[in-house]
Amino acid sequence: MSKPVTARIADGVSSIRAEDWDACAGTDNPFVGHDFLSILEESGSAVAGTGWQPIPIVIDGADGRPAAIAPAYGKSHSQGEYVFDHGWADAWERAGGRYYPKLQVAVPFTPAPGPRLLLRDEALGPALIASIEAVTDQHRLSSAHATFVSPAQLPLFEAAGWLIRAGTQFHWHNQGYAGFDDFLGALASRKRKAIRKERAGAVEGLAIRHVTGSAITEADWDAFWIFYQDTGSRKWGRPYLTRAFFSLLGQRMADKVLLILAERDGRPIAGALNLIGADTLYGRYWGCIEEVPFLHFELCYYQAIDAAIALGLKTVEAGAQGEHKLARGYVPEPTWSAHYIPDAGFRRAVAQFLAQEREAVASDREWLGEATPFRRGP
Repeated sequence: MSKPVTARIADGVSSIRAEDWDACAGTDNPFVGHDFLSILEESGSAVAGTGWQPIPIVIDGADGRPAAIAPAYGKSHSQGEYVFDHGWADAWERAGGRYYPKLQVAVPFTPAPGPRLLLRDEALGPALIASIEAVTDQHRLSSAHATFVSPAQLPLFEAAGWLIRAGTQFHWHNQGYAGFDDFLGALASRKRKAIRKERAGAVEGLAIRHVTGSAITEADWDAFWIFYQDTGSRKWGRPYLTRAFFSLLGQRMADKVLLILAERDGRPIAGALNLIGADTLYGRYWGCIEEVPFLHFELCYYQAIDAAIALGLKTVEAGAQGEHKLARGYVPEPTWSAHYIPDAGFRRAVAQFLAQEREAVASDREWLGEATPFRRGP
């Protein structure tokens, strides 16, 4: 018989020592580290007032230090998640239930796959999932959701009986390319010509600058904040991140940040923000104050490829959705989320929906895979 496990809810990410958190999270994925999550909290971006109440669920080891952590949040809405359950919320509330608050195990505002069970002791994975369920049940929450779960951890949620949801993103894979032209050589001739034409047009009259580490200045963040606000107000109505978030990011994580700026006559007119992982470049935010054809593709996709090759990274993940990435050499990849729904009737309805959705998503991804721009074999 296994020993009983006691879990606790911590008072936010910042209440846990960085070295204890990172001993569970590891260093491969920058989004689940203490720095990134505490910056979201301390900057006022992911807090109770914005509908993201940080409530990490922790299991301590025999040494008294955290041995397993779920980066959990109490949510009062479904914004900033990129796995859409608004229809579930509407159906549950029309049936007389209360969908919010719900429990979200995720990285706020970040559709990047990664570990959602942060485990110093790998054997505690099932116990941590059981603890998430217990918090959901004890607080009479409608549901718990682990979004953008790494494929390696998906079997743990499946074994626990959580409902599995599929999605699709577009990722670029480095096949040992020596440079961008080497990558282009793997594409069909017509696609190569189209990309070269796009790139030439996008940068005409502009200077492209890559900045990272201590080279990133507050002036750079001021410029990027304007870009981010413009994109955020058009996409979401209100930007998720505060201005303080970017300064704190520069102070604590500058070596994991790659800021790509487009400048006209020395003045930044557009920018893309990336985070650097162990083997992946993660594209996160983009914006501009001047509309230039194809500049979005240049900064977010092509410059990211250039940077990944130079850094020796295996993958570029350029964010959620976007079939337009397909023509730029980004291929469809499955993403996964897991969902715990205590109510048996509601669970049956969601399970039926997900079974149909997974079939449609898989069929669509197969079709997209046939439409990549790469040269076909004989």
